[in-house]
Formats: sequence, structure tokens, C-alpha cells
Amino acid sequence: MIFALILLVLLGLSVLMNLGQLFESMVRFQPTHTRAAGPQLQEVLLESHRTSDKIAVLTIDGIITSMPQRGGHSLVDVIKAQLKKAREDDKVRAVVLKVDSPGGEVLASDEISELIKKFQADSGKPVVVSMGSLAASGGYYVAAPSQWIVAHEFTITGSIGVIMSTWNYRGLMSKVGVRPFTYKSGRFKDMLSGSREPDEIPPEEREMIQALIDQTYNRFKTVVADGRKAAHEKNEDEGKALAPNWAEFADGRVLSGREAFQLGFVDELGNFEAAVNRAKDLAEIRRANLVEYRLRVDLGDLLGLFGQAESRAVKLDLGFEAPKLEAGRLYFLSPTYLH
Repeated sequence: MIFALILLVLLGLSVLMNLGQLFESMVRFQPTHTRAAGPQLQEVLLESHRTSDKIAVLTIDGIITSMPQRGGHSLVDVIKAQLKKAREDDKVRAVVLKVDSPGGEVLASDEISELIKKFQADSGKPVVVSMGSLAASGGYYVAAPSQWIVAHEFTITGSIGVIMSTWNYRGLMSKVGVRPFTYKSGRFKDMLSGSREPDEIPPEEREMIQALIDQTYNRFKTVVADGRKAAHEKNEDEGKALAPNWAEFADGRVLSGREAFQLGFVDELGNFEAAVNRAKDLAEIRRANLVEYRLRVDLGDLLGLFGQAESRAVKLDLGFEAPKLEAGRLYFLSPTYLH
């Protein structure tokens, strides 16, 4: 009976707390007034070590994209808001960025990379990357500007390169008796169109596409070279410098964590705990509480979800998730994800 009474009391307290949070959300939600734009974040304590110093843990998991996700915010928006919160909190002494990603969109990867670079320059707080099982292509691109990179020896990383794909379905159209008629304002207005015969594609078009790929690829190598050089200069002899022949391995191939360490793409072999310890060393603190900034969904966000159009798409479960790639868009993606 005593145990049952205790459970009833705890249940009553839980109900009261939930009602209180709901009432607070209703009070905050005022349709006649505007609220601050961007993701609403809530700080959550992951580990307590009885100190005022903090290390903020940020996560990049899955495809790096600028498309809106949970709460209507993109990954770029969330990372930007999290870094802003970490910069403004004087108790946050460092950031550990957990990366487990095969890469993604070129623009989104570049924006996150620039955010990390600017955060370190403005705040003076180090960013330490903890690579998971996969941190390749765009996953490495976002890690390159950080002060320190930790990878497990079995992490799949590298895959430094750019890819753009499209489909040519003219053969299928000819089989079913469909002929396209295209009216265009310029010679290259139908660039990357899949309805043309392959021999109708002018060589100049192929050259322009390849030039775009090469330009983006050179940008990738510059981000890697500049990021690793700045990190090595700041870490002095403790970190790893890029090997003199590192560019030979920036040809799209994937590397293990150990190979990346030997070539200077990462500074240390270890797990998330090793990354946290390194963050404390760089911040010159002995202990730190680990905190995380999670998206807070209030009543306004829930009401917004009800206003969205109902999706009537039929999904077929094939046992795996197919790449959601858009034709004509540049990607930093690992071949382990594409195949």
C-alpha cells in the first residue's frame, strides 16, 4: 500500500508538471505577437561534474542538408543557433562536435564549416570534432576548420571530392514512342536535361559542368588545407600536420581513421570520451559539465504542424533508405552512401 501511495503521489506530481508546462506554452503562444525567429533551444545536462564550467555537445547526424527538418528548421539553422548559444554563455569553455555523416549538399556543408570557423575566431573557444562510424566527404568538410579532430581507428572518413548526377531517359522514351519538344531561349538552357540523345549534348556543356565540379573541388581542398594548417599552428607540436603528399589522397577515396591519422587529416585516435578530454585540455580546465542544446517544440509549433498539408505519398519499404539526391545539385557525398 505504501508503495502504491508513493506511485500515486509521483503520478500526480507528473500530471501537475505537465499541465504547468502546457499552461506556460499557452501563455507564451500569442498569435497577435511575433516571437524570435529561429530554433527555440533548451539546455539539457548530459553529465554533471559539480563545476560551473561547461562543454557544449553538438551533433551532425545523417545527410547534411539545407532542407527544413524537425520544427521546420534546417540543420544549418540549428547548428547556427547552437553555436550562438554556446558563444554567449561564458560558462561554456569548449564545444565538442559529434559527426556521423556521409556528407550532403555543398552549400549546407560550406555554411556549417564557415559557422564553426567564425565561432572559434569570435569566441576564442575551441571546437573538437568527435568522428563516429562515418565522417566522410561533407562530413569531413564541416570538421576541417575545427581546432582538433578525433577519429576512431575504424571511422570511415576522407572521400574528399564533389559529385553531380542526373539521369538520361531518352532511350526509355524512344521505346514507348514518346518524343520531347523543347523550346528554349538559349543554347544551354536545357543543360542537364535527360530527354536528349547523348550525342546531342555539346562538348562545351560537358566542359562547363566539369569546370563547375573542379571549382567546387578546389574549394574543398582549400578548406582542408587552411583548416588543418590553422589547427596545427594553434596546437603546435601536439596536433598532426598534413602529410606533404596529402593531396594525392584527396581523390574521392575513403580512408580509415588510422589512415587519416597517418596522413594528418585527424589529430588523434580515440572515442567521444577522448574528444571531451581533449576539449578540457584545450580550454585549460580540469572538469566540465556536458550540456546539449535540444530543440524545444511549444504549442505554436504544434499548431503549425496541424496547418501543414496532408501528405498522400505512398511509401514502399525496401529494407533500406534510398539516397534523396536531386538532379543538378552539387554534393559532397561518400561513395559508401551512394552505392
